[in-house]
Amino acid sequence: MSFRREYRLSKQSPKSKSRKELTKAAETSIEGTAADVEVPEKKSFIKQLTPEEKQKAHREGIIKTIVSSILGILAGLILYSQYGTGEDRMWYAILMIVIGITYYVQKLIYPSLKINVKEFKFKDWFYVEFMVIDFFLVTWTLLLN
Repeated sequence: MSFRREYRLSKQSPKSKSRKELTKAAETSIEGTAADVEVPEKKSFIKQLTPEEKQKAHREGIIKTIVSSILGILAGLILYSQYGTGEDRMWYAILMIVIGITYYVQKLIYPSLKINVKEFKFKDWFYVEFMVIDFFLVTWTLLLN
């Protein structure tokens, strides 16, 4: 390990010269002891994926996106046909109904598409449900116009 040394161009008194020599001696002794100690290398815990695993993960991501998009479009079509403009309903109740139904539908659909639902984390469920809500609202809005 190397330490940076700062040299100043100001005038030094005899006291400051002796202090500087002491700090240089301390730095060299620290460098000597630090070089003797072996530092274990840190292992990275990032798992390297094989090309087959990358391809499988990519394929699963595309399937998740397509399924959630189709469910969102279907939810938009169904709710437009049932509620029309939805003026007499509370909007957050409609969103909760769509989220609840599509969550359970996706839990049933993904195993048949050979996607392990048990590996889903909060981030994954949030992603697919966001896609459903996004497509639901876009479809419903387009049908209202």
